[in-house]
Amino acid sequence: MQSKLPFFLTILIVICVSPAIVWAQAVTRDLKVADNGTVEISNNFGRVTVRTQGPANVNGAVGSVSASSSKGVTASELKIEAGVVSIVASDLRKRIDLTLTLPERTSVRVKTRDGAVDVSGNLALIDVRTDTGTVVVDIPTDELTYRFTWTDSRPRYVCDFALSEVKELKAGRYEIKGRYSDIEKPGKKKGDKTSEPKTEDSAADPKTGGTDGKPPISKAVELSLITARGIVLVNVPPNEVGSDLRERPLTEAAKAIVRSGDSLLMEAIRRAAPKYYGDYSRSLPPLKKEPTFAEKEKPIEGPPALIKQALVRVSDLRNRSIAGLEAKDFEVSEGGTAREVISVERSTAPFNLVLLLDVSGSVENYVNFIRKAARSFVETVDKNDRVSIVIFNEDVKVISGFTTDKGRLSTSLDTFDAGGGTAYYDALAYTVSDSLRPLRGDRTAIVILTDGDDNRSFLGFDSLMGSIQESGSLIYPLYVPSGLIAMAAQNTKTDIDPMRKKYMSLSAKSEGEGEKLAKVSGGVYYSISRLGQIQEAYEDIVLQLRSAYVLTFRSDTSQIGNGASPRLKIKAKKENSFVTINSVTAKGPD
Repeated sequence: MQSKLPFFLTILIVICVSPAIVWAQAVTRDLKVADNGTVEISNNFGRVTVRTQGPANVNGAVGSVSASSSKGVTASELKIEAGVVSIVASDLRKRIDLTLTLPERTSVRVKTRDGAVDVSGNLALIDVRTDTGTVVVDIPTDELTYRFTWTDSRPRYVCDFALSEVKELKAGRYEIKGRYSDIEKPGKKKGDKTSEPKTEDSAADPKTGGTDGKPPISKAVELSLITARGIVLVNVPPNEVGSDLRERPLTEAAKAIVRSGDSLLMEAIRRAAPKYYGDYSRSLPPLKKEPTFAEKEKPIEGPPALIKQALVRVSDLRNRSIAGLEAKDFEVSEGGTAREVISVERSTAPFNLVLLLDVSGSVENYVNFIRKAARSFVETVDKNDRVSIVIFNEDVKVISGFTTDKGRLSTSLDTFDAGGGTAYYDALAYTVSDSLRPLRGDRTAIVILTDGDDNRSFLGFDSLMGSIQESGSLIYPLYVPSGLIAMAAQNTKTDIDPMRKKYMSLSAKSEGEGEKLAKVSGGVYYSISRLGQIQEAYEDIVLQLRSAYVLTFRSDTSQIGNGASPRLKIKAKKENSFVTINSVTAKGPD
């Protein structure tokens, strides 16, 4: 017969054992690092993040190591012995992330299997061995020696500068090896870079040194990465990287972006496809690049005018337009001096609208639904608004230029079929930099019908933000799950089964991006969960577009133009409201 422990003894055993198995969300320890020392890191299943702090002193420095997991971490799972940091998880399937803070000029050796490796700072050596993990480094490039090796796949990488050519080795291995320096040279413009090979006795730039008589801090970095099938990013934010890193020719959308002169988008294309970008850009005549969004245009000096009109938009905390305001609801000042508001009227100026349609493989069997939804938009817009229709899958195509002819727009919707990948970000950049670029200063907006997912773009999502802000175009994304479209094709009168709804929803990534697009541009984001919301969204968009005001006020300056003078301030008295000044024009002397 099996014996039983007394109840009080059972409690005593639990009390004695439990401290050894206490789980914490994170375990943090100090890490002693010698001057110019080496730290080895091993973590098979989890992220490894390394950041630098100030340089070590003569007695070394104290860095830190933090291990974290959603399932909790025990002290015994984080091992630190003689400069070696390792994770020994109690469960092989348990993910534990490591974050290290180290002194500058430390050498780092990282071994991982699946987890991403993210290293930034002035380190002497970065040696990474991984299987499928993405390797992201952000390092000085004053004097860089690099060697990247892929053992089981073709190279997938994005770099902020030109690398040496890829070499195919034996047994299906690929290598990129070379040296790079962006140290300024006599006769070079500040900020220019060079990828000229360096000899072994090349001297470092003395200007990169320290201060107060101390010897210069070296910025020479040795970068050695070996991966089976991982992605390598060098000095490029991951959110600015496109979804397809294959070496491939530029699409028509990408070529149009290169021709546009938009320096932000052109740089993103160059990083994604350096060879094809170089070949194509060299075939073009010299371009006059336009200023980036950070370089605000100077106000235009017009004739002296005592009466001006400002086209303004008033929005609330949700970025929705506020209608029904009158002259008494506004305050205007120039250089701190209050100005008289003469009148406020609703703007009737027409818009230039681009309808951007996703016709990729996810809607290949539901083309009629896309056509029907597009025609509903065309019928909803004001008769004086000019509409252009652009479709996209792996590339873009303008099926109708700007027109007020609704019959012509409707006919154009019969000219396409669906299928292929989804280059959504490229299509949006094309619309901003090509379709709307000649209309800069006019009232423009983009209405998007898509499921929000991208798998073919050269551009990353974040690389769009600056150009969208500069364009001044309002963006109204309508994100429709492809599963919902499929249900519509089967039975337009049947609502979604509640149990299946989770399989017909948008990804969290696409929803977050849709909201950001609308916020940055001043538009509104619509997440469609039932079919009737599409027409409701169209009607709301038209209402939003018509909710601008022409504000007439007295002035004693001559500055006009888009945005006008920074001395001009227009405020709405309504609580939690925000005014955007689109343009200012002179009406007359009195």
